[in-house]
Amino acid sequence: VQLVESGGGLVQAGGSLRLSCAASGSSFHTMGWYRQAPGKQRELVAGINSGGTTNSADSVKGRFTISRESAENTEYLYLQMNSLKPEDTAVYYCRAQNRWYDYWGQGTQVTVSS
Repeated sequence: VQLVESGGGLVQAGGSLRLSCAASGSSFHTMGWYRQAPGKQRELVAGINSGGTTNSADSVKGRFTISRESAENTEYLYLQMNSLKPEDTAVYYCRAQNRWYDYWGQGTQVTVSS
């Protein structure tokens, strides 16, 4: 199983970014985005199950949208982030769960300048 994230970067407050995660080697019942800011614990940003049901942190509701799609042997997870705020600055991680194990990506840095 391999999770490869992309799409992080530096953006001004109010801007947008789209994160992508390509997960190959298995099918996953639940996928999600987490983030960890310096000195803070890792937290859930948004999650989505195989049926398309989503959930998200209150701090990102109305601004971030999670989605997923499947192609051949790879599942793609996206996070569209709009109206970004400096407090959204963190390393963002993709997580994918199958019936046996819990997988994490390497993380991608998102920095929002004020």
